[in-house]
Amino acid sequence: MTLLARAEAFAEDIVQIRRDIHANPELAFRETRTAALVANELGRLGYDVRAGVGVTGCVGELSTGPGRTVALRADMDALPIQETNDVPYRSCNDGVMHACGHDAHIACLLGAARLLAESAHEGALPPGRIRLLFQPSEETTDEENVGGASRMIADGAMDNVDAVLALHVAAMSPTGLVLFRPGALMAGNDTLFGTVTGVNAHAALPHEGRDAILLASHVIQAAQAVVARRIDPLDTAVVTFGKIHGGTAENILASEVHLEGTLRYFSAEVRRTIHDELRRAFAVADAMGGNGLLEIRDGNPPVINDVRLTELARSAAQAAVGPESVTVADQIMGAEDFAFLAREAPGCFFWLGARIEADPRTHHSPRFDIDERCLPKGAAVLAAAAERVLSDW
Repeated sequence: MTLLARAEAFAEDIVQIRRDIHANPELAFRETRTAALVANELGRLGYDVRAGVGVTGCVGELSTGPGRTVALRADMDALPIQETNDVPYRSCNDGVMHACGHDAHIACLLGAARLLAESAHEGALPPGRIRLLFQPSEETTDEENVGGASRMIADGAMDNVDAVLALHVAAMSPTGLVLFRPGALMAGNDTLFGTVTGVNAHAALPHEGRDAILLASHVIQAAQAVVARRIDPLDTAVVTFGKIHGGTAENILASEVHLEGTLRYFSAEVRRTIHDELRRAFAVADAMGGNGLLEIRDGNPPVINDVRLTELARSAAQAAVGPESVTVADQIMGAEDFAFLAREAPGCFFWLGARIEADPRTHHSPRFDIDERCLPKGAAVLAAAAERVLSDW
């Protein structure tokens, strides 16, 4: 039987795992129940299991002798969103929901773990080591601004890894379609925290103060001109302020405005330019008699897929699920902390179509859901890619 046929044979098991995790979501660095479920499944399959990696992460390893080490990663954390779906596996935790598909990623990787363990038992798995990384906290960082990938790296999860791969469900792509792109796939991101300070005054006597809201509006205008006028039109970048708060009453000039936003980029040079120009944009407030301060908090670097590894994985996917199910992924400005893993070893991040045709859902939505028919394909492609790395990398 092919990998896909074998995965289809236990598809119901994968679906039930996904639904169990979906119904019991856990936020970043709190994924204790999820990690325990994973550890139990891996132990049952014969993997050596290490718990508490990167705080609440779990690593499973299977060895078939001397050879390369290939890592496969799935993220485990949910989002602080109240689910509105009326389904039997609806979240049981108020205000917490798997709204990005991490439940599906875990199910796919556990499915791949089963396929690879079966192949090893049959003597069909090439020599080497399979290392499965079940990672906490992809969606956010801790109080030290460190996320799950970096915490797992610090705990040795990527030691001696020769290649690392991961998939992510794509809720707007046709179910079962597998999408690869060599090179730059996803943007890097940093977070912006700005403060614009003015001087209080009665709204009827504006000349006696410095209106922080007016100052902030000029700062925002200057910031939005950064990409349009300071970045080469052939490069790609985004600057967005998604949160602004200031003022205490309708008849008082605001003394302080707080802004939060994000920037996205692909090249280090573009990032440096945006950082410099945004600081100049906040200095506009100083030129107008107020004060502008900007803190830029480091985020994820861009996801840059290794060209050779991506071609190897794409070829393995074509063999596993058919050439008609494999296509090219578009670049997107979303960010992913898989990028940190791909700095430790050649990496390949790819998409798995999961669209509900009758009613497509969007990621990070309270109605997010997937077509679960994608799960066996995801398991088969992960297993096929891992086998190919062990034999051909």
